[in-house]
Amino acid sequence: MPIGDRVVAMELSSRMELISFDVRGEAFCIDIMAVREIRGWTQATPLPQAPDDVRGVINLRGSVLPILDLGARLGLGQTEPTSRNAILVVAVHGTFIGLLVDGVDEILSVGASDIHPAPELCRGEGRSLVSGLLPGEGRMIKVLSLEVVVPETRARAA
Repeated sequence: MPIGDRVVAMELSSRMELISFDVRGEAFCIDIMAVREIRGWTQATPLPQAPDDVRGVINLRGSVLPILDLGARLGLGQTEPTSRNAILVVAVHGTFIGLLVDGVDEILSVGASDIHPAPELCRGEGRSLVSGLLPGEGRMIKVLSLEVVVPETRARAA
């Protein structure tokens, strides 16, 4: 269920859990129900003529897992991975994809009223990637819509 639909459905369940992480100094979070595993950085095998945000693929217990550089996908620049980076293995559009992030922070339990809509000033694709904003302690955490960050056509191609 897309996070936007979950926010509406939260009126009944009242709380949901999000996992927060950093990308290029910015705080983001996604629905924890989409996360299947958190791994340390593993060198990816590049694919010829892949888009700039596709780092390549890794072997995950005998399966080929495509790795998406979330910094590049969000327009924040490509990541030069080190042992401090992490891969969030997420399920989106019926497949698994690894998201390269700078680091994983914490699990947040939030209510519907805690998530604010993205301002109208953010137009175009950037606004659609961010489904909401979560004010935190001295920072604003952007709630990502995985279904938009990883389009179905890209997920199927992976």
